[in-house]
Amino acid sequence: MSTVQDRGASSPQLMRRANRQALMQHALRAEAFTAADAMAATGLTRATVLGVCAELEQAGWLYEVSGGRDEGIVQRGRPARHYALRAEAAVLIGIDAGQHTLSARVADLHGKELAAARCTMHGELDGTDAEQGAAAAEERVDAVRSLVDEVLERAGASGRLRLLTVIGVPAPVDSSGRSPAVGGAYWSAMNPGFVDALDGTVVVENDANLAVLAEHALAPAAPAAPAAPAGAVPGERTEHLAALLMGERFGAGLIVDGRLLRGADGGAGEMRFLDTVLGDSRGADGVAALARRWSLEALVAGAVSPALETIPAELLTAEDVFAAAHEGDALAREVLDRIGERLARIAAILSSLLGVEKVVVAGAIATAIEPVLAHARAVLPEVSAPPFPQLLASALGQDVVVRGAIELALARLREDPLGLLSTD
Repeated sequence: MSTVQDRGASSPQLMRRANRQALMQHALRAEAFTAADAMAATGLTRATVLGVCAELEQAGWLYEVSGGRDEGIVQRGRPARHYALRAEAAVLIGIDAGQHTLSARVADLHGKELAAARCTMHGELDGTDAEQGAAAAEERVDAVRSLVDEVLERAGASGRLRLLTVIGVPAPVDSSGRSPAVGGAYWSAMNPGFVDALDGTVVVENDANLAVLAEHALAPAAPAAPAAPAGAVPGERTEHLAALLMGERFGAGLIVDGRLLRGADGGAGEMRFLDTVLGDSRGADGVAALARRWSLEALVAGAVSPALETIPAELLTAEDVFAAAHEGDALAREVLDRIGERLARIAAILSSLLGVEKVVVAGAIATAIEPVLAHARAVLPEVSAPPFPQLLASALGQDVVVRGAIELALARLREDPLGLLSTD
């Protein structure tokens, strides 16, 4: 138990830290600012602001802006001193560690992108073979390290402090950045201890959670994209939102009441319940898997598809099915309609259970998903009761997860800058 004397001795230190925290939080959100600006934002006195700015300037996190006097305005007395964040003093790194593709982005402390890089992972993962999973895990760690080195070199930031790295993985993640062991070889391979394997402070998060954070962070006043899908509301931020990553598997990032839902061991948004609800042992298969599986099953059953039946089964892709549907192939069109009906049922479940108002399909598939969404919107009244959620395609494309990683890094930095910055 601390004594009154102990608390009294620590009080100036706590006050100093609180002042620095408030000033850094202001600097992270502002451009150049004066002492008066900082006083209004933080409630600190002028003397305190100037003293803290001097300390942070000496520590390398702020700098005094030259030419602070406003052009064309006659000022009496000494011109106000202007300070700004030294945004290039350290970097934030966002990584999307997908099963097949790795993406990385480097940003400065204001979130400005400095460089991006991408690479492909080859080979498939059984998910039940422990030896194969261990080899895949080691390969992924090496690949991510190499990609980080590459993107930092592209940014001209190889020697800068890696303030925070946020990495998204296709697995549930607990509060310590680790994935549950019950997922077998797949989850352990997708998240092979990245928290300990990478340099600097590392945060590991589920990829769909990062996707929904990226969608939620879109500026409310931003104009709608020229080809915005029907049902979009320009400039509106939704506080009850689901983002679906629909590649090989369905994964959902969920924001309810403006807060990210994580659940025990990070399990919120895992779609394993679809196996039961949809009566399908592979109910959580994503668009890519469903398009292949249902097309091949139909062909084996004798369905005719001039566009698809000439493609070897092992080479058939979801892109082939989407392209065939676009060209009017009846079988491909039927497969996309089935996917649309499944999506409508999933959206209805999320809307009824969690009250989400908007369901956004994100990831690389988003650019081609509109025909599926159109059918899903038409089916919704048949499988559910109002109110119906909006069904939209993400405008962020394949960069949604890495964008979300940078957003989370910025949020962590702005929330507790002194927890990451060394200001001593």
